[in-house]
Order: sequence, then C-alpha cells, then structure tokens
Amino acid sequence: MRISFVVRRLLQALLVLALAYTAVYILLAALPGDAVLARYGNPDLGLTPQQLDEIRTTYGSDRPFFARYFESLGAFLRGDFGYSVYSGTAVSTLILAALPSTLTLAVLGLALAVFLAVTIAFTATYGSAQWLRRLFRNLPPFFVSLPVFWIGIILIQVVSFQLGLVPAIGATGPEALILPVITIAIPIAAPLAQVLMRSIDEVRAQPFVTVVRARGASTSWLLWRNVARNALLPTLTMAGLLFGELVGGAVITETVFARAGVGQLTAQAVANRDTPVLLAVVVLSTVVFVFINLIVDLLYPVLDARLRVKAPAPAPKPASQPAPEQTAKPAATQGALR
Repeated sequence: MRISFVVRRLLQALLVLALAYTAVYILLAALPGDAVLARYGNPDLGLTPQQLDEIRTTYGSDRPFFARYFESLGAFLRGDFGYSVYSGTAVSTLILAALPSTLTLAVLGLALAVFLAVTIAFTATYGSAQWLRRLFRNLPPFFVSLPVFWIGIILIQVVSFQLGLVPAIGATGPEALILPVITIAIPIAAPLAQVLMRSIDEVRAQPFVTVVRARGASTSWLLWRNVARNALLPTLTMAGLLFGELVGGAVITETVFARAGVGQLTAQAVANRDTPVLLAVVVLSTVVFVFINLIVDLLYPVLDARLRVKAPAPAPKPASQPAPEQTAKPAATQGALR
C-alpha cells in the first residue's frame, strides 16, 4: 500500500469533515428562533427583551456570523464544544455521560446485524431445500420495509406484554439491551444480506470456483475459503455506509425504549433548540462515519490481493556489446590463417 494513497485518503477525510461542519453550522444558524428564546422566552419567567438580549450576549449569539463560525471552529479543534443553552452544562460532559450507553447499543446492534446478514445470505444461497432458500431470499426486502419505531413497539407488545419474557419497564443489565439491540439490528441486517447474497451469486459464477469444485473441494471449503472472502468487499463497503442509519436508528430506538444516550440527548436538543449540543452531536457522528469509511478503504488491499500495489520490477539491463578490438582480432586471425 502506497503512502501517497493513505495521505490522499486522509486529506479527503479532512475535507469532508470541514465541509460537513460548515454545512451543519450554516443550517443550524438558519433555523428560525434560537435556544435562548426557547429556554427563557416563557412568559412565566417574566424576563424582558433586554434581559433576553443580555443572555444572548453571554452566549455570543449577537456577534457576526463569520466571527461566531471561526470562533466555534477553533474551539472544536481544541476539543471545546461549548455549553448547553438549555441546562448550562458543558456539552462535552453531556456527551461523555451519554456516549457509553449508545456505543454499547451500536456495537451490539451492528454485531447482531452482521450475524443475521451472514446467516440469511448463506442460507439463501446454500440452503438444503429450495423453499428454504426462497424464504430467506425474501426476508431482506421484508426487513427493509419495517420502520425502526414500529419494530420496537411490536417487540415491546409481543415479547414484553404478551409473552412476558423481557420486562419493558425497569429492566436492568443485559435485559435492558435485548429488545433495543434487536430493534436496531433488523433494519441494518437487511441491506447487508442483500449485498452479500448478490456478491455470493456473482462470485459463484466465476471460473475459478468451477475449477476448485472440479478438483473435489467440499461445499464448506468452497464457501469459506473461496466464495466468502471474495464476496466480502461490497458487504464491507455497505457496512461502512450503514453507520449513518445506525446513528439514526439509535436516536429512534433510545426514544422508544426511554434509554439514556446520545439519541435521547439529540432528541431533547432538537426539542429545546439547543444548538451547541446539536452541532457537537452531528459533527462527532460525522467524524466517526468518516473514520469508519477510511478504515474500510484501507482494509481493501488487505482483503483483496488484486488491489495491492506492487513495486515495479527493475528493467532488464541491455546486453553488453563486444568491444571493437575484440571483434577485429578474430578477423585478423582468420586472415593470418588463410
């Protein structure tokens, strides 16, 4: 892998982050109203317009747009995300408190989604019966059509209320993760399974698979050593792209199951127009998204030998020409022999 490729991808990632930050900042600044009015504009508080303007001055909301933009950008580069307008707490403190719960949900949900996708794709391709293969091929389109909030509500209704297997209220420890993880995993597993099935079908049609099968390779050997590895690249790309859906699913899932996390923090920030919290959450999500896709791009040459850049072979040296005196000597010798 060339160093220039890594440097180019890093520069592209930094450019994407800069553009994402600028776009989010402009969109949030263009929203009508502000967090100060949403938080302190209640008539029951009895604050005058002059007092509201003083609060805006405290938060720097009255400064010019470009001054606020560059000041906020510099603060973000230093790791300072500002303070919540609604609660007055540092945004970094709020995110650090909510992040472990969301990371646990996201990692377990992605792991379950990958397991479901691999199970569906391999059964749909190598199932023992035709009806079984046809059934599993129809599962991903069905899962794609299911909204995340609807899956959560149905799981609560069936698993918790009717079957009584997992408590919907007051669950602690691993029990509190079962239903949210299933809810967030099903919509992600569907596109992964679709891409993996299509890739397996394309790889199975390649000539090298026919050659390996003709040499007497078993189905399991052919699947794990030849087909699966070559079909993994499109699925890996889709897994990186689905991180955005994972973040959106976490917001809805944590709201449905009343879990304290980044999703619930985002929902509260939207309701309260808490711009610093929204900006920090969106930018940090973009950073993680770009980082995951960067890792996926760097893993491509590791998984596919055809993408590895090899050093060019040295050009062969030209054959040495005999010296003039060495060619003339045999001629003179021939003349003397005559």
